[in-house]
Amino acid sequence: MRLNLDLTDKLRLMAIFFSVTTPLLWVSAQTIESFVTKADKSELLKEQPETSVFSIDKNDRQNYIVVDPQQRFQPIEGFGFALTGGSAQHIIAMSEPERYKLLRELFDSSEGIGISCIRLTLGASDLNSFVFSYDDMPVGEADFELKHFSLAQDLKDVIPVMKEILKINPDIEIISSPWSAPAWMKTNGDSHGGKLRKDCYDVYARYFVRYVEEMKQHGINVRAVTIQNESLNSGNTPSMPWTPDEQAEFIKNYLGPLFVKSGIETKIIIFDHNTDRPDYPLTIYNDPAAAKYVVGSAFHNYRGDLSAMSFVHESRPDKHVYFTEQMTINNPADKEMAIAPAVARLIIGITRNWSRNVVLWNLAANSENEPHTDNGGCTMCQGAVTIDGDSVTSRNIAYYVIAHASKFVPVGSVRISSTAPWDRTIALCEDEQAPRVFRANVIEHSNVLPNVAFLTPESKIVLVVANDSWSRRKLYIQYNGKFVELNITPGSVATYIWEA
Repeated sequence: MRLNLDLTDKLRLMAIFFSVTTPLLWVSAQTIESFVTKADKSELLKEQPETSVFSIDKNDRQNYIVVDPQQRFQPIEGFGFALTGGSAQHIIAMSEPERYKLLRELFDSSEGIGISCIRLTLGASDLNSFVFSYDDMPVGEADFELKHFSLAQDLKDVIPVMKEILKINPDIEIISSPWSAPAWMKTNGDSHGGKLRKDCYDVYARYFVRYVEEMKQHGINVRAVTIQNESLNSGNTPSMPWTPDEQAEFIKNYLGPLFVKSGIETKIIIFDHNTDRPDYPLTIYNDPAAAKYVVGSAFHNYRGDLSAMSFVHESRPDKHVYFTEQMTINNPADKEMAIAPAVARLIIGITRNWSRNVVLWNLAANSENEPHTDNGGCTMCQGAVTIDGDSVTSRNIAYYVIAHASKFVPVGSVRISSTAPWDRTIALCEDEQAPRVFRANVIEHSNVLPNVAFLTPESKIVLVVANDSWSRRKLYIQYNGKFVELNITPGSVATYIWEA
């Protein structure tokens, strides 16, 4: 049958054709945006002017990072830093215009790097200029009724800074960690070392409840508390070591039931120490009466191997894994910055080992790494930003490590599958002696660059890659049966984004 169409009919058909095929053409020409930080600091989280495009062309001699959104792992609960009392002290001292500009840079994802998780110190940490708790008493006196409980010190800096942050990001995830109970609750009567007295388990649980409730009165919703920062460290000022059986007893008989009775929805997280002791959280999980109140365990990586987090996940996949502290520093005067190994460990390694967040230590300090406590305070803990007076004088390596994830991977994203360097890969190659005959070449270790991939709530794929090699300059990605070859300078880090 032959159709006789006039010009009007032909134009209508053409319009229908292009309205249907244009989206298909756009998908076939799927573009990739990229943001790069180079080791020589010539580019710092710089958006690249060129966009790349997936195509059907493939280099059969190369191993590809295969990104597969059908395989999904843990959801993401944020990337960020600890807002210590020292950090807040520097930020609140800035003039209002400079403080506002800095906080927007840090916490707004469109104008800045979109920090989405904050760790607060429940009382003083070793990055305060002096030690305090929320219920300090003269030597020899106690306050079992918590009549003297007060957030007065935090009201000078931490709370007003948090209120300004919440105006920028009302949904930011907040985790709080204590470095010590008040000295009068401890066996040695000191903020340094010593254990929580058995007769103070009940009052210390009520101390947690008061903190969560009073922070909420100031508009600060603490989503989770860890029981103790560095549960096996008695060297900091302040510090308070716990054994796992002691922490289990405190949770199952005091803190857990009291949170339930008080209607507190704040999550309880255990351990909060190094990856050399996966036995610690597993011991607490082995006590069902304690484990039922615990949402997960938190880790640092000053000792041990990140794979310990995977061991804990594999043993108890019903419990979450978090990463709550790691210091990473650089000399701002150096011409180069070791960004690739830092991202490979602290973004790629941590999230590939099931952590739902990455929180580094610490948000801000001055150029002398102040303040810190004496007798166990960290004298080398650099801030992600260096603040001297009213000026940000340096954005340091930790800033860029977190920014390569926080700006592009919002809360609610999920980690998805992507080929790791140790994964097996398969290439289809033409037989050298039999043209047009193809054979599968199995490679036991792909040896691709370190990487991790996420699917965002806005249906974008985000791939973070660290070129920790000083020889490779190419990166090969496969997605949905299409391929792309990208340039990546040795020692550089890149975040790639495309529509899912």
